[in-house]
Amino acid sequence: MRRGAASRHMNKRRGADIVFFTGGEITMFLSRRIVSSAIIMMSMYIFSMSPLCRQAKAYISERRESMRMENVRVNGESCDWFSSGAQKIPVLQPVIYSGSAARQEPSAPPQPSPEPIPASGGMIIPTTIEGGLTIKNQTSYQINMGQLIRDGTDIRLKPGTVQILIIHTHSSEAYTPAGIDTYEASDVSRTEDTNYNVVRIGDELTEILTAAGLNVLHDRGIYDYPSYTGSYTRSGQAVAQHLAQNPDIRIVIDIHRDSLGENGVIYKTLAEGDESCASQVMLLVGTDESGLAHDNWRQNLSLAMYLQKAVSGTHPTLMRPVMLVPQRYNQHLTPGSLILEVGSDGNTLQEALTAVRLFGAAAAPALAALVESAE
Repeated sequence: MRRGAASRHMNKRRGADIVFFTGGEITMFLSRRIVSSAIIMMSMYIFSMSPLCRQAKAYISERRESMRMENVRVNGESCDWFSSGAQKIPVLQPVIYSGSAARQEPSAPPQPSPEPIPASGGMIIPTTIEGGLTIKNQTSYQINMGQLIRDGTDIRLKPGTVQILIIHTHSSEAYTPAGIDTYEASDVSRTEDTNYNVVRIGDELTEILTAAGLNVLHDRGIYDYPSYTGSYTRSGQAVAQHLAQNPDIRIVIDIHRDSLGENGVIYKTLAEGDESCASQVMLLVGTDESGLAHDNWRQNLSLAMYLQKAVSGTHPTLMRPVMLVPQRYNQHLTPGSLILEVGSDGNTLQEALTAVRLFGAAAAPALAALVESAE
């Protein structure tokens, strides 16, 4: 049968329709499909470059992050039950707590709080930094970690006198606002309100150590405001004054919160497992590698590893690696001086409070074991 330019021959064989097309029809059909695909691809590219598409992508990314954060938090109640019960402590100057002081409990039932709002406007991403019995050594010194752990610490605390000083060189460091934990900022992630900055963390640790029978002096002064420059000079002068007035102080803990992030991304540290609503904690030890005299740094490192072992044995993911750095950060003033970094600027106050409660509960017995027996 002759097939014209527009003719078709249809034949049935075994129930199937066989359709024959001319070469011209096939060429025209393919050309139309190619042109249609090109138009569709060009339209998709133009739309992908439009502001509307970028806004849609940003919204989807934000929603995904929000859902992931909700999964990390498990549920509002378990993560934020201290939001309504956290006691607001009035601004005071240095306070001495004795071992007989009673510990106050939260007065309100758990209340969930909404997602945190980053003070700097960046995206918050949870992360867990592997730690345990490890040292992040940023110096050229060779460290025998096994020997440090075996030897423990030679720091000893005298009974019946002030034993531990807690201070805050960067007192205004604060956390990501969330729930009722909002504050008037003095700068990005900073506030002079001691109910919401690291002084509040120091209040909590002071109460925990006091409940374990230790005698603690907590300096609640602000040393980094209005000028951040000179913070260590001012806090160092305060430490020297406290040591002169209380010569039996053997441990000085300078509590900070870390700052982690880059390119618009803020990282919040989170412990894993049962402590998933707690930030992580890091001990930092300075040395004399910067060229400034610091004869005590090895004793400080031994104390840091002693506490790292005590806490990691109970909470394996709570502690980040001990950080060993060239700078001395006022730790030359007395043996037993450490920096304690609780959480980062991406964490909420409640995550930091949970972390310091876990740290304190594990560290307090280890510190109490250093108290000499009364003669």
